[in-house]
Amino acid sequence: MAFNHLPAGVHDALSALSVTPVTDSVPMASNRLPTDAGANPSPGIILDRLARGATRAARITHTEHLPPRPGSHADWPERIRPEVIAALRDAGIDHPWTHQAVTAEHALNGTSVVIATGTASGKSLAYLTPVLSTLLDGARPAATGRLPRERGAPPVGGRGATALYLAPTKALAADQRRAVRELAAPLGDAIRPAVYDGDTPVEEREWVRQYANYVLTNPDMLHRGILPGHPRWASFLRALRYVVIDECHTYRGVFGSHVAQVIRRLRRLCARYGSAPVFLLASATAAEPAEAAGRLTGLPVVEITDDSSPRGETVFALWEPPLTELHGEQGAPVRRTATAETADLLTDLAVQGVRTVAFVRSRRGAELIALIAQERLAEVDRTLPARIAAYRGGYLPEERRALERALHGGELLGLAATTALELGVDVSGLDAVLIAGYPGTRASLWQQAGRAGRSGQGALVVLVARDDPLDTYLVHHPEALFDQPVESTVLDPDNPYVLTPHLCAAAAEIPLTEADFALFGPTTAGLMPQLEAANLLRRRARAWHWTRRERACDLTDIRGQGGSPVQIVETGTGRLLGTVDAAAAHTTVHDGAVHLHQGRTYVVEHLDLADDVALVSEANPPYSTTARDTTAISVLETETEVPWGAGRLCFGSVEVTNQVVSFLRRKLVTGEVLGESKLDLPPRTLRTRAVWWTVTEDQLDAARVNPEQLGGALHAAEHASIGLLPLFATCDRWDIGGVSVPLHPDTLLPTVFVYDGHPGGAGFAERAFHTAGDWLAATRDAIAACECEAGCPSCIQSPKCGNGNEPLHKRGAIRLLTELLRGAPEGAERTERAEGGG
Repeated sequence: MAFNHLPAGVHDALSALSVTPVTDSVPMASNRLPTDAGANPSPGIILDRLARGATRAARITHTEHLPPRPGSHADWPERIRPEVIAALRDAGIDHPWTHQAVTAEHALNGTSVVIATGTASGKSLAYLTPVLSTLLDGARPAATGRLPRERGAPPVGGRGATALYLAPTKALAADQRRAVRELAAPLGDAIRPAVYDGDTPVEEREWVRQYANYVLTNPDMLHRGILPGHPRWASFLRALRYVVIDECHTYRGVFGSHVAQVIRRLRRLCARYGSAPVFLLASATAAEPAEAAGRLTGLPVVEITDDSSPRGETVFALWEPPLTELHGEQGAPVRRTATAETADLLTDLAVQGVRTVAFVRSRRGAELIALIAQERLAEVDRTLPARIAAYRGGYLPEERRALERALHGGELLGLAATTALELGVDVSGLDAVLIAGYPGTRASLWQQAGRAGRSGQGALVVLVARDDPLDTYLVHHPEALFDQPVESTVLDPDNPYVLTPHLCAAAAEIPLTEADFALFGPTTAGLMPQLEAANLLRRRARAWHWTRRERACDLTDIRGQGGSPVQIVETGTGRLLGTVDAAAAHTTVHDGAVHLHQGRTYVVEHLDLADDVALVSEANPPYSTTARDTTAISVLETETEVPWGAGRLCFGSVEVTNQVVSFLRRKLVTGEVLGESKLDLPPRTLRTRAVWWTVTEDQLDAARVNPEQLGGALHAAEHASIGLLPLFATCDRWDIGGVSVPLHPDTLLPTVFVYDGHPGGAGFAERAFHTAGDWLAATRDAIAACECEAGCPSCIQSPKCGNGNEPLHKRGAIRLLTELLRGAPEGAERTERAEGGG
């Protein structure tokens, strides 16, 4: 098989990995695609076909069968308008599921409610039905307005009742607008949905403000556009009856804490204009949903968790790529990458005519999987490559919309996507989901898995493990996925790093008074003198005012990205290719970095930090690039500490200084290091929260860890503990960082730190502190269970290590963690389990 269109070097790299040919797993007697109109086989049969071949079956470590489930119906509440019920019947919905009817009843009664039922259980209809009925109740008879591009006149007599819909992504908001328009079409012009986000043309925005009665936006636009410009939204806010918060489980950590304060600012302005909207929240994956929704909104919320919708059979397979003959850093054995394995599976499924989304953790990975699959499919049928595409953040709006239309319309058969497509976008008709690497939380795992089978048919889900401690642990411990509930949503609206800029933004909207303190939380009063001292707010009479010229909402980026996005511009044409978050710019678009965009490869010529621009030119280098960095950490305050034998477990505030110092060039797919180039980028500092543990000389002696092994043992324990923390905290390993030091100047002892990668902390380190016994026991067990001799990516090597995974000492880490756990409170029985692991 030839790979003529892949970037230079990919063909050789794939050959070196002994790529399983497509014909080894899927019969190709015909090179034509099975007709899309025919029914696809069951998910079990599809998996059996994927597992054909000499080595494929051995890669499946576990198969979980989720049986089908019948549904139960109810009647809509009597207060739902008959026109809405008729529209539902026109759409083929004669009766609601029981949980839909219960949710609608709460909404009509004025009770804020969160519906937390499974993916494809009809949550959208549960909140949309009472919203449409209420909008219809409040509609003016002559409301005939349409968007300017539809060449209609504005509605006569104003807009009546209004509703606001918040989505975490633009794709989801656009998808919901399409669904609302289709459902509300029989209701005429009484329902006027419109998207208001950064992609909305300027000429449409005034129409949306004046005449739309169902506005779909995101928290970013609410924070930067709607709330600061509230006088222009006065009629909308005055009539606001409902606020819908979709996919509410995504509002966690620092981002969730910011959104919680944005919602409090919205409630404050609504009260000023005389409205008190009901909040309707939805999530397919949430633990303790009422509690989480209450923290997010600041209001009491009723939860609906009994899912009465039917569900088709789901077959969920855990898939571990095989070891290759190659060796990586420090001579460690290397598994075939999840990227290459997922590209194989996507190709095989496309040949079977199985509609599939492959979720990939990185933008580059999504591009590469789509590219490899397209090339291989060209060998089968020249019409097939056009039916495979990549979808990720950073694309231009018109590119995203075109891909979404192609997916909805069935033109696309397979899509390699980042989490930009994870959240709620209706992709009914998908038969399979591939997940290239554990997405960081069980909530995200089930969210991605739920993209298939949304029309009630069976679904196949395959989790392809990366060569990573957590992924390796999970594919061999399926109970950690299938026998555990999804994680609790962690957010802290009272975090001063979060609250401070929102108090300034609120003061700029309407001067703050002491009557507002209860709304924003108990730490508000203590922050006001600090804001005055910093000349951010000025007190006049009984209120605090924002007095600066700049916009107060620009003090913070609610997604914690730390500045304006960096624009990626092609030097030869001046064409804008896309953007990258400011926080990621140092590691992804530094000078010399390789950047993939829609199947084309570019090399960064220069990163201009002053103007937030990365200049790139098209090229085909036979390598990828990986940044290396250095990190130092200092303790600012120890808030809590407990003895672990002679050692200590601590939690508190730290300052982290990080600097990208060089980048490695690695062969494509294999990851073999070709060379290293120095970089001159400024250091960045972060004040955050951390958990850390120390060990004494006596503990080191008991663990038989000598001075030559100490640095490697600590470093290995740090890597593995970061890799396992997502099992115990609602985080991804890229949300957290770590530092290990044989003699730290603040503790004067060997110390391992694990810290939140967000200003002020995100709650992950605190969760690690409170679950440290189980967390570190799982870490020790995962290292001990790995079959490698001296350490590998499956146990102690890290893909984000700034030191090239040097030094590392696997056996020393096991003995060190065993000795530490021996002194843990109530930790004796955990310690005995892996005593012989060293």
